[in-house]
Amino acid sequence: MSRTLPRILVAKDYLFSGSYDRTARCWSVDKERQIQEFRGHRNCVLTLAHYSSKDIPDASSEQGEKVSRDFLVTGSTDGTAKVWWVSSGCCYQTLRGHTGAVLCLALDELNQELFTGSTDSTIRTWNLVTGEPLKVFKEHQGSVICLELVNRHLYSGSADRTVKCWLADTGESVRTFRAHKHSVSALKYHAGTLFTGSGDACARAFNTESGVLQRVFRGHTFIINCIQVHNEVLYTASHDGTLRIWDIHGVCKQNLRSRPKKELAQNRSTPKRSLSQLFNNKVGCTVTPPQGGECETIELL
Repeated sequence: MSRTLPRILVAKDYLFSGSYDRTARCWSVDKERQIQEFRGHRNCVLTLAHYSSKDIPDASSEQGEKVSRDFLVTGSTDGTAKVWWVSSGCCYQTLRGHTGAVLCLALDELNQELFTGSTDSTIRTWNLVTGEPLKVFKEHQGSVICLELVNRHLYSGSADRTVKCWLADTGESVRTFRAHKHSVSALKYHAGTLFTGSGDACARAFNTESGVLQRVFRGHTFIINCIQVHNEVLYTASHDGTLRIWDIHGVCKQNLRSRPKKELAQNRSTPKRSLSQLFNNKVGCTVTPPQGGECETIELL
């Protein structure tokens, strides 16, 4: 690629990348080579999502054949999202409606819906099969930077320093999470807890049922742009050049009582991923002990 890559995504045996050169590309993880290019956006590609579907007809297939095919969704600063056939690189749908850059995406494959967040302060919902616009969520007062969809509840982080929880079916805003001192740049839901990363260099944990702020994680010196949860451990990555690891067992334990039985059953049936699946490269990081004290540097192998 000719310029910096703002985003990468790993799905199945594919590695997808979006770039400021206005393209997205698909690479073979095994063969370490480019296998497809997606060209059509008028400006840089900022965000990516992947899904498979049997419900989108393929003109090249035999009549009546239903085979799961792979699609890439891209969001761009040109204000559009596009749905692409991975196999051919052709654009299947162009989704127009935002008046600002599309910064984030969330997919509900079961309901065949796409959620897009934009610098125009709105979230839009689309039917992935038809491209039909469904709803517009309008209560944010700043750019929508990140999205997290859980059990038909949509969480949105914004430059207005808040996170909002929406009912995906109706578009109703049911809760606002405050306490951030800067833009909300990352979201992750886990075990009844919403973890947020912010431009104020702090991560936070909120009870999703009550909206109560339960803990603030301090230690970074610049914006937190990525968070992940694994085995009751929170990982936060920052523009300050560090990855920090936090023990969140106590926070999650507090929320066990408020978690629906259905959700508990789903979590028990979900296989746990190893650290090697979360971090494929050796990473230098800073560990912050849960009770305070000195930090130590370790390597994840």
